Amino acid sequence: MEDRRKHILVVTPDTIGERMAGPAIRAWNVSQALSAVGEVRLASTVGATVTTSDFTILHAGGEALKPHAEWADIVVFQGHILRTHPWLKPMDKLLVADIYDPVHLEWLEQGRDLPEADYYASTIDAVEVMNDQIERADFMVCASEKQRDFWLGQLAAMTRVNPATYAADPTLRNLLDVAPFGIQDTPPVQKRHGIRGAVDGIGMDDKIIVWGGGIYNWFDPLTLISAVGRLAAEHPEVRLFFLGVKHPNPDVPQMEMERAARRLSDELGLTDRVVFFNETWVPYDERADYLLDADLGVSTHLEHIETAYSFRTRVLDYWWAGLPVVATDGDTFAPLIRENGLGRIVPPQDVEALEEALGALLFDEEERARTREHVDGFADGMHWSTTLEPLVRYAKAPYPAADRVRGVISQRNQITADLRKRVAGMERSSSWRLTAPLRAAGTWVSSLRRHRG
Repeated sequence: MEDRRKHILVVTPDTIGERMAGPAIRAWNVSQALSAVGEVRLASTVGATVTTSDFTILHAGGEALKPHAEWADIVVFQGHILRTHPWLKPMDKLLVADIYDPVHLEWLEQGRDLPEADYYASTIDAVEVMNDQIERADFMVCASEKQRDFWLGQLAAMTRVNPATYAADPTLRNLLDVAPFGIQDTPPVQKRHGIRGAVDGIGMDDKIIVWGGGIYNWFDPLTLISAVGRLAAEHPEVRLFFLGVKHPNPDVPQMEMERAARRLSDELGLTDRVVFFNETWVPYDERADYLLDADLGVSTHLEHIETAYSFRTRVLDYWWAGLPVVATDGDTFAPLIRENGLGRIVPPQDVEALEEALGALLFDEEERARTREHVDGFADGMHWSTTLEPLVRYAKAPYPAADRVRGVISQRNQITADLRKRVAGMERSSSWRLTAPLRAAGTWVSSLRRHRG
């Protein structure tokens, strides 16, 4: 690649605006980091309403994305982008898959409310969405070493662990490395009170527990609400504030767990007295106004496979704001919190243990001060400028994947390619009427590739 500044296109299927959820926040910070080594365009396929002087932001999906992909030397993408824009795969571009979110595991919980046939179809499709990325990408990044082990298994199954990639780097880090979610490099500054004295029912001296994001099916707000209700009976100044309920991306529907959380809070008589649901998503640049009003951050989830490989991004914002954390055991952050003294870890769905942990970090001033000191020290090593270094390093000296250069193709892909050639040949032959089963097979393969759940 010539010496000019590299052209880098970052694509997200999430909304880029004043209110942003995890995928958009990550895409924004990836663009920020990469702008130091190249000319960056950040494209949202669903909507973009803000600008910055550091890189170009645009709304482009479908065919409108093509000229930007043609302009780029490197395309960094996340989510369903490769599935919804399949023309990216054969382009002579370096593709970087940001697989920080194991969507196919997440969907096991998210899709449970669907009719059975749709649940199965969409879950299987989510697996293929990830396989599409893994098969084509020149480089990939994920969120943790535990995630990387998981993804290496899937890479091996897709024949990406092969003699060519192994010869290029026996550690395979030049194919798949770790670039976690990070913490904003600049410290938080509060411009106004977002919660204390600003929300009816919450006073300036109350003890505030913050839930820093949406309420999704894989989380467990029910145990939390029950524990907070018990704690508030003894300490009436305790408040639980759900920071954001309505997701900024219109494609993300309300989930059953949110409805269940509201029902439980109502049944216990806690709503707008002890438990508060912020109905709108807090603007990204204003989140410090809310987080710095809190005494404690919380992240509670259920025990399932999504938990094991998740990376709870909201916890990083807690540490950015210097907050101790109470979290459920079983995810990536649990050992970090436990080993670094960043808060308390409790068993899944244990109301009593959760109540005790919340009480200790709210009312034991010695433990609270010690924990906050640990949080401040730990957060310094989690800034975006540090966590995204493997991705920046690749962008400085990009390369095609070794097995793509050698033309390595999995048997699975070879069978599909051969079948398509045979079907195409039959379409041109006079005996096409005699090959209905083969034609049906070709149609099935094509339909499977287009399937959206």
